[in-house]
Amino acid sequence: MISVCIATYNGERYIGDQLTSILSQLSDADEIVISDDGSTDGTLQVIKEICDKRIKIYHHHKQKAKFDIDYATHNYENALLHAKGDVIFLSDQDDVWRDGKMEQMLKELQTYDVVMSDCMVTDESLNIIMNSHFHGERVFRQSIIYNVLKPSFLGCCMAFRREVLNRLLPFPKYGCGHDLWLGLVALRFYRFKFLDIPLIYYRRHSCTVTPGGKREKTNLWFRLYYRIYIVKELYRLIL
Repeated sequence: MISVCIATYNGERYIGDQLTSILSQLSDADEIVISDDGSTDGTLQVIKEICDKRIKIYHHHKQKAKFDIDYATHNYENALLHAKGDVIFLSDQDDVWRDGKMEQMLKELQTYDVVMSDCMVTDESLNIIMNSHFHGERVFRQSIIYNVLKPSFLGCCMAFRREVLNRLLPFPKYGCGHDLWLGLVALRFYRFKFLDIPLIYYRRHSCTVTPGGKREKTNLWFRLYYRIYIVKELYRLIL
């Protein structure tokens, strides 16, 4: 069984396209697990109108957070806690999967525990801006130190075996993106593979929650705290 975990928040404009691209690659036994963070637009209505029994919606009850990134992190955590699959894919609410994504990722997961693919960067209308994210804005290196200093994991391009959840959860309470935490845990404890093939259309638009490799707009204090906190959490996990 495969679980695709999606964290949603006010994503009515693009969520329909994303779900359509995913559902076409799933079997009847698979599921899409959606955790919604209190959307105030028509996100949930769009999802319900698709009327597919494989889609399961859960509501995330926000708790006070130190940083904006914490809301998305724990929204994904809520989705993962409800996932039942032997293999878990992560997905954003506003991208589109390319044909064959699931098949290629599953093939790699026969050998590896965590796999991350490349992606094509597009504008809001899915016009291609770059044919490769990882050969353009952010070079990926399979190094813990490098990724602490310059995070380069993209959760929407990642999939992993269920046993990874044993070390992945719970996520750090504050200051750590879900995809960075997954990537660092994978590099430290599991067999990780970067698949140098673009398997999704990674949509850029004005309401994008995370920068995804673009120049950081956070202040220096946050960037320092973010990295110190990540190192502390990794050290705790190793112990």
